[in-house]
Amino acid sequence: MSYPDLKAAVGQAGKWLQHLGVCPGDRVALSLPNVVQMPVLYFAALSMGAVVVPLNPLLSTDEVNFHIEDSGARLLICWDSSRVAQESSSHQISAVQQIEISAHTTFPADESSEDAGEWTSYAVGKNDPAVILYTSGTTGKPKGAVLTHKNLLSNACTVADFFEYRSDDVFFGGLPLFHAFGQTVSMNAVFAAGASIALLPRFTPDAAAELCEQKGVTVFAAVPSMYSALAAYCETRDVSGLYGKIRFGISGGSPLPASVHSDFARLLACPIYEGYGLSETAPVVSFNQERFGLVVGSVGRAIPGVQVAVRGKDGQELPANEPGELWVRGDNVMAGYWGNLQETAKVFDGDWFATGDVARIDELGNIFIVDRIKDMILRHGYSVYPREIEDVMYSHAGVRLVAVVGVPDVRVGEEICAYIVPKEALNITAQNALIEELNTLCREKLASYKYPRQFRVVKDLPLGPTGKILKRELAQ
Repeated sequence: MSYPDLKAAVGQAGKWLQHLGVCPGDRVALSLPNVVQMPVLYFAALSMGAVVVPLNPLLSTDEVNFHIEDSGARLLICWDSSRVAQESSSHQISAVQQIEISAHTTFPADESSEDAGEWTSYAVGKNDPAVILYTSGTTGKPKGAVLTHKNLLSNACTVADFFEYRSDDVFFGGLPLFHAFGQTVSMNAVFAAGASIALLPRFTPDAAAELCEQKGVTVFAAVPSMYSALAAYCETRDVSGLYGKIRFGISGGSPLPASVHSDFARLLACPIYEGYGLSETAPVVSFNQERFGLVVGSVGRAIPGVQVAVRGKDGQELPANEPGELWVRGDNVMAGYWGNLQETAKVFDGDWFATGDVARIDELGNIFIVDRIKDMILRHGYSVYPREIEDVMYSHAGVRLVAVVGVPDVRVGEEICAYIVPKEALNITAQNALIEELNTLCREKLASYKYPRQFRVVKDLPLGPTGKILKRELAQ
């Protein structure tokens, strides 16, 4: 689809939405995979002043109902094969108009809307709500982060400039577009640069490799679990056709193991730049870049227009290299949580936003994420950050994925438990040998109160829509 084709499709979709009664300020929920109808409807809704509520197509009916009711959406557009579409016949969807579309859907989607009149875009204000992105609900009900048109435009244009996106670039479109990372890095910033995106509705390493080769992908944006899976796939396949073709990779969501960095450099001659962000910051806060020196273990420096600071428990800014809570200020920071003034007040101090992440910043401005405050384990009164333990365990050649969580323990409060996914299937004897090696490694590298007392070898870890490990499910 060319840009003129996209513009025409957005106009037709906007005309269709108007026929359905959508007005400026209305919330429109989109439960769609990475298909062309997603950006078309996304921009059609934004252009007419509506607010987009992106939803994961894998959400259950109960979860969809919560998002619909909380956002007050008047329209739900879902993919015909999505979970909510499959369950709608036997489960009650909230009192909202629901429309199912498919790969064959074009706009107008029905004959009755052909004569609905000319479509005209709406002059939105920069501070008007554009998107409501719901957080993962790690510690309770999901909260709707309200991103304005200024938030989206600022972050998209800054990312495109920061990475020097080119109009002849072809971006890998495997990051879910219902998520902040995919929306900004793989869609909005791509369109801001006049580049192209090759969409992949469902990620598998073989499908990703095939898409990259067929479409001539030059920039690969993904989360660590995608990089790990693709690296493992490339180890056993002839991927010489991709060698040197991808200019760089962009990673976020969680730490990328050093072994994956080296694997991509060896197999594909592709550097990977790690960054940091949240749904509430549209999402990009920082990224690594070669021009100011790559620092191992860092998520780079704040991108232009974004300020960061580390504060202690008393709210005062801390000196360089001291860990504390990371705060962010800039045009990318959300307006607040939808309909939730109480939760909004908890995370703002003026125009500074509290991320809930523990970090330190060195003298050059490089940011090092220590861990999530909520993931911290309290063992025998000592604060233990799982990420430090995971970094040690990732240095073992036999580990593909690892997650460290705290589990209730009557003696020490919380005991440290490590879940390990090995790089290859192991029998019981080999599993026990791996556990012993990891136990020895952790005891050598970590203080006595930090190393895990429990090890569990598993086939897979629970992953969220972007491939992020869902630790809350492991800790239950």
